[in-house]
Amino acid sequence: MRNPSPTYSPTYRLLALIPQLSLAVVGGLAVFFILLFTTLLAFNAYFAGRIYPGVHIAGLDLSGKRTEQAAALLQERLVYPDQGRILLRDGEKYWLASPAQLGFYLDPQASARAAYSLGRSGGPAARLLDQFESWYFGKDLPPQYILDERATSTFLAGIAAQNDLPRAEPSIQVEGVEVRVQPGQTGRTLDIPVTTERIAAQLQTLKDAEVSLAIAENPPAILNVEEQAGLARQILSEPLTIQVPDADEDDPGPWKFEREDLAKMLTIERVSLTDGDRYQVGLKTDSLRGLLEEAAPRLVRYRQNARFIFNDDTRKLEVVQPARTGRALDVEASIQAINEQLLAGKHEVSLDLEYTQPEVGDDAKAKDLGITELVSSNTSYFYGSSGDRMQNIEKAADRFHGLLVPPGATFSMSDALGDVSLDNGYAEALIIFGNRTVKGVGGGVCQVSTTLFRTAFFGGYPIVERYPHAYRVYYYEQTASGGNDADLAGLDATVFAPMVDFKFTNDTPNWLLMETYFSTPGRSLTWKFYSTSDGREVDWETTGLKHVEKPPKPVYEENEDLSKGEVEQVDWEVEGGDVTVTRTVTRDGQVIYEDVFATQYMPWRAVYQYGPGTKGMPPKDGKDKDDDN
Repeated sequence: MRNPSPTYSPTYRLLALIPQLSLAVVGGLAVFFILLFTTLLAFNAYFAGRIYPGVHIAGLDLSGKRTEQAAALLQERLVYPDQGRILLRDGEKYWLASPAQLGFYLDPQASARAAYSLGRSGGPAARLLDQFESWYFGKDLPPQYILDERATSTFLAGIAAQNDLPRAEPSIQVEGVEVRVQPGQTGRTLDIPVTTERIAAQLQTLKDAEVSLAIAENPPAILNVEEQAGLARQILSEPLTIQVPDADEDDPGPWKFEREDLAKMLTIERVSLTDGDRYQVGLKTDSLRGLLEEAAPRLVRYRQNARFIFNDDTRKLEVVQPARTGRALDVEASIQAINEQLLAGKHEVSLDLEYTQPEVGDDAKAKDLGITELVSSNTSYFYGSSGDRMQNIEKAADRFHGLLVPPGATFSMSDALGDVSLDNGYAEALIIFGNRTVKGVGGGVCQVSTTLFRTAFFGGYPIVERYPHAYRVYYYEQTASGGNDADLAGLDATVFAPMVDFKFTNDTPNWLLMETYFSTPGRSLTWKFYSTSDGREVDWETTGLKHVEKPPKPVYEENEDLSKGEVEQVDWEVEGGDVTVTRTVTRDGQVIYEDVFATQYMPWRAVYQYGPGTKGMPPKDGKDKDDDN
């Protein structure tokens, strides 16, 4: 078989057509692009200065319109700013406004320019794409609006002026004895910035709608005062009585306040607590404090140890005066207690007293206190004393009967003696005052201080403070027989409370019990110390009266209170001089201490007083009060 000729095979023919076909395709594409370019040029030439086809704003077709035409059409057709409705609501209250009233305006020129710009911004490809999409699919742009927030704020400020409420705190008022309550009010303020944001968001939809006002509420700090008002009514419901608990006969009070008085004293104060503010109801502290501070001194009771005597036979303590609990008024605690009890509904309230227990109670045992024996005793005599002087001695001595001195304590006679006055049962008797012996309250008390001094002296106790008399007083040198012992000179002690005192120290580890025994028939005062001896012994010696000075001549004075012929001696002469007493205290032969008591006595003249016209007065050989010799 013969092969076909390659020149005329199908494959050969197809390959021969490729150059022709390629030329045809290239030529066709060239024609296409020329036609497309020509069309685009014609298209853009036609829409030069015009909005491309398919461009809408808010549904309005602006195709082919110039910007001024589009702006005019938008201005005419978009009436939402003037005809739209926004309902502003706050609960049951509402306000109706157009968008324009709220500052919402259409900007037709900006909107038209936005429509015109479509397809004319970006690169060539982006422009062609925008033009094609608007022509083929259509493009709806939003209108350009302006929201003037100043206008919005102004409109809302008008609503706020009508709707805002100031915050008001509730109050409690007292009228007479009646309590009234003024309710509080929650403050309500229109939040203009937040409400403006809500309005702006709604206006962008170009639809009528309801917008809730943003309201900021400011409730009162105190929400409810009824409870406090009830407490105030309770306080004023009946009179108040303040009393001393377990009152004695001489205690002040009770104090009664009528309802009208309480109303004047009532205080209603605002206080800040951890859980919030509240009103606090009570009585004015100043009013109560003044009352209580005045009463406080009268309510003081100093604690007192029990007083005892030591029974020498049974060797036990016997109570002669029960112990007394100390107390004092706590003013601030009482004010608080009064208010607390009132708020609890009580109208008979007690003061708040602080109590201190005595160191030694009625049940104390002699052995526990170290009181086992008589360790010192001394007796002084006062023959020739007047009834008033003996009354004072007995009165003062009784102040010390049964007293206890703690171990290591320094005892002050002045403190234990207290106030020497007529009100406390003392009489007027002769005392040394200045350079004269005159009548004064408490004359004779120095008989007591002298006896105590000697008891402490001969008991070997340290003497801390002691003052002698200005001159020798013959009572303090008397003996049991009625005579005088010059060796007792320099063993006297005077007390003039509170400036002149006598003090000694109980320098032992045991308590010391003092007993005093006054004898009218014997004209004597005995002082006893009970404790437990530590073996101390006392040696003493006196120089006796040295450098003796004779008394000056007597003085005679006229006294208009005396009758004619009446002569009365009011001072007695006594020699002056110096005396030194030395005491040595030992234990087991060892000297514990040694002390010296040096006394300088002034010479003392006799003084006589006589009634006017008394014959022979003043005597020629006597010294008149006006005679300086």
